[in-house]
Amino acid sequence: MLRRVQELEVEIGRCGRHHIVARQFPDLSQLPPEIGLLVLSHLNATDLCLAACVWQDLGNDEILWHSLCHSQWRNVSIYNRPLSPDFSYKKLYLQLDEATLTFNADPKLGLEYLLKSHLVDDNPKEIAKFLHTCRKLDLQKKREFLAERQDILDEIVKLQNFENQFLPNALRKFFKETIPPNERNDFLSNLVKKFSERFCTCNPQLNLSQDTVYIVCFSLIMLSVDLTSPHVKNKMSKREFIRNTRRAANGITDEFTGHLYDNVYLVGHVAPKA
Repeated sequence: MLRRVQELEVEIGRCGRHHIVARQFPDLSQLPPEIGLLVLSHLNATDLCLAACVWQDLGNDEILWHSLCHSQWRNVSIYNRPLSPDFSYKKLYLQLDEATLTFNADPKLGLEYLLKSHLVDDNPKEIAKFLHTCRKLDLQKKREFLAERQDILDEIVKLQNFENQFLPNALRKFFKETIPPNERNDFLSNLVKKFSERFCTCNPQLNLSQDTVYIVCFSLIMLSVDLTSPHVKNKMSKREFIRNTRRAANGITDEFTGHLYDNVYLVGHVAPKA
């Protein structure tokens, strides 16, 4: 949009006819405010800053910056506090953006910025809410941070809802946020354990024990590697998967185990790379 305005300004300067702007691109400031705000609501933060150079009142409107903040950072502690008279959502956006960029470079420094700027309260639950709903975080940096902050990881797990979700799909959803390591280690085992506990809590009607879900999750991970790795020539058959999984886990049927295999075969890895 701004590029079009600039092109028109060049055209005006070349031919000296100001009515071209009115004919080809109406001045938003001359329209009803709600229409101008509706047009600008489709811009991202960078373009909105540029638009403010042309339409200062509209481009700096708190409604637009409020919407941008909540679309990128849905749960921040400062949202729940009384706002001062000079509070600015545009300023808040710039602070949150700086905090996010800092976190993506160094998670510890990013968290320090959030706390010192009083954007997020200094407790695991509030930090977890921020990490869980922020759309701009680097997932690998987030995983590295959660590997060190088990207290925050516990709170993030509690925020996830796996009710009435098929086990492989729930596991994909979980790994999409926590990002599993590339090899089996203590952190992966800890992640699967926490997932198993949460999955059972969300789905008591399945009557599956946490140990059973834990075993089945690793069976699904191994099956995923087997079916998706180009280095594995002899792929595991459905019959082999059912036999091996039933032998290791209690309380599951051949039909249920068969559906697990079909899901991985058709949908893909339960722990896809970020």
